[in-house]
Amino acid sequence: MADTQEPGYRAGFVSIVGRPNVGKSTLTNALVGEKVAITSSKPQTTRRAIRGIVHRDHGQLILVDTPGVHRPRTLLGERLNSLVQETLGDVDVIAMCFPANEAIGPGDRFINEQLDDYPRARKVAIVTKTDATSKAKVAEQLLAVSELREWELIVPVSAPKGEQLDVLVDELIAMLPESPQPLYPADALTDEETVERIAEYVREAALEGVSDELPHSIAVTIDDMIEREDGSLIEVYANLYVERESQKGIIIGKGGARLKAVGATARAQIEPLLGRRVYLALHVKVAKDWQRDPKQLGRLGF
Repeated sequence: MADTQEPGYRAGFVSIVGRPNVGKSTLTNALVGEKVAITSSKPQTTRRAIRGIVHRDHGQLILVDTPGVHRPRTLLGERLNSLVQETLGDVDVIAMCFPANEAIGPGDRFINEQLDDYPRARKVAIVTKTDATSKAKVAEQLLAVSELREWELIVPVSAPKGEQLDVLVDELIAMLPESPQPLYPADALTDEETVERIAEYVREAALEGVSDELPHSIAVTIDDMIEREDGSLIEVYANLYVERESQKGIIIGKGGARLKAVGATARAQIEPLLGRRVYLALHVKVAKDWQRDPKQLGRLGF
C-alpha cells in the first residue's frame, strides 16, 4: 500500500448502473485502461460486481460494474438484481448510464426510481455512446436525462473514442471522501481473480454469434490450471455449461467448428493475461435449467 497521501487525496467507490447493454462494461474498461469486464451486445453479459481501479495522482476511483437491472424471469435474474442492490448500499457515488442513441424507456425510469432507496450515495448521470448519433440527438438526450431528477452531474462520453473520459474521472474523484491513502495498491487494475477472468473470457467468446435464449443459458467454470514441467505453457481446463442438450449442439457446431473458434478467441485473450502460451481444453456439459435451480446456481458461483 502506498504511503500517506497529501491532503486532498480522495478514494472511494462508484457503482455504474443501468439497464442491460447501455455501455457499462465498455465504459469501465475504457476508464481503467485495460479489459477487466467482458463486453457483448447480449443481455445479462455482466453477472458479478466487477471492480475496476482508476489511479490518478489526486485520487483513486474504484468502479463497480454491475449486472444490468431488469425484471427477472429466473432465480439467476433475481440474484443478479439482489447483487446490484447490495452493491449500491455500499458505494459513495451511483453513476447511471443512458445511451445517447436510445430514447429513455420504462427500464430506465424503473432504475432511476430505485436510486431513491440509496440516499447516502451521490447521483450522477452518464450519457454514453455519443459517437453513435448526432450532436442534436445527444443534446436531446442530455435534456431528457436532466428531467428525470436533480443529478449532481451529467456527463456525455464516448468510451470507444475516449471523449470526455478524463473529465468524468476528475469529476467523480472530486465527489469521493478524502482518504489518507489509496484503497488498492498502485499496480492493481481489478480485484478479479485470474481464474474468474479466464472463465469470463471463455464465456464472452461463446456469446458471440448465438441468438435467442442461449446467452442466458451459458455458464463457465475452470476445473484446473496446470503448468507443464518444462514451463512451455499452461494447460487450462474449462467447462462450458448450457441448460439443454439441443444447446450443446449449437455451442459445439458442425464437426466441432464453433467450439474450436470459441477456444481460439478465448485463448487470444488468456495468453496475454497469463503472459504464457496456453493449451485450452473446453468441455460442453448440460446442467438442466440451472438458472432456476438453487443448488446448481451455487455450484456455478451464483
